[in-house]
Amino acid sequence: MYQPESYGIAFLMLLLSMICWGSWANTMKLTPSWKFQHYYWDYVVGILLMSLVWGFTLGNTNQGPQSFVQNLGAANFSNILYALLGGVVFNLANLLLVAAIEIAGLAVAFPVGIGLALIEAVIINYILTPKGNPYLLFGGLIIVVLAIVFDALAYRQKESGRPNLTTKGIVVSLLAGVLMGLFYPFVTKALTGANALGPYSVGFVFAIGIILCTIPANYILMRKPITGGQVLTFEGYFSARGPWHLLAILGGAIWYTGTVFNFVASHAQIVGPAISYALGSGATMVSALWGVFLWKEFSGAPPSAVRLLAFMFILFVVGLGVISVAPLVPH
Repeated sequence: MYQPESYGIAFLMLLLSMICWGSWANTMKLTPSWKFQHYYWDYVVGILLMSLVWGFTLGNTNQGPQSFVQNLGAANFSNILYALLGGVVFNLANLLLVAAIEIAGLAVAFPVGIGLALIEAVIINYILTPKGNPYLLFGGLIIVVLAIVFDALAYRQKESGRPNLTTKGIVVSLLAGVLMGLFYPFVTKALTGANALGPYSVGFVFAIGIILCTIPANYILMRKPITGGQVLTFEGYFSARGPWHLLAILGGAIWYTGTVFNFVASHAQIVGPAISYALGSGATMVSALWGVFLWKEFSGAPPSAVRLLAFMFILFVVGLGVISVAPLVPH
């Protein structure tokens, strides 16, 4: 099993995690007339496939007890259960997040939803595994909270003529964030203790949890769409263009790559889960950049909204920069 032995390599993995987490949703934007529920069936296939790819490559670099297959066979049932529950909780949150992207756009759904999850997860994970300078970690967290506030204010100004849509987009994003902040502590528990899962095997079991949750939850959302509109059938899935199915699978593969890198960095002794999740959540800034500059989601917005967005980006960069040095500074 490959495990980074220096903070520099772990930090690089966290940067890649941040980019992947903030970029996967572009594949959904490239299927504009496809309902997110249909997209999601292929998205989870990409997650499962990539969990096997990374498990049998980086996770199986040697045949010792920590290798992917041997670690799965030797792990305690309680650790496996924690990983499954983490996948279920994450998936419920992610379904809401994808719905929020469809309602409100990348530039809002990610900063509000994932930003809230960041606050929640960092606090819980630091209580479970206190690593890194707490003043820098929580100081950076406060700055990120301010960035989220600026983003929400910018969105409200942009959508001032459509108050119902504004409220719905933010509410769904907040619900996604509350659930999203709860999944990582399950992963932390799965990675700790005697006969615990390793980061690659925990990722595979986590993916299984996602699949098990998707089957009933996504079907319910097809029958009762949270974004409004008519009841969906599988005809819309099977009639989609071939490249759209591939884009959705690619989206799941990109997301999972970011996830397993984050789990691996979290498992490194110098980093810990609180800092790992916090840096990975820089995805909020990456996704907002895509939303603003590639998809022009704030095109035509008033100048005041654009100024608020600029402050949001600055605060995210500063907050994440402060968090990134927390492992290097003594308590």
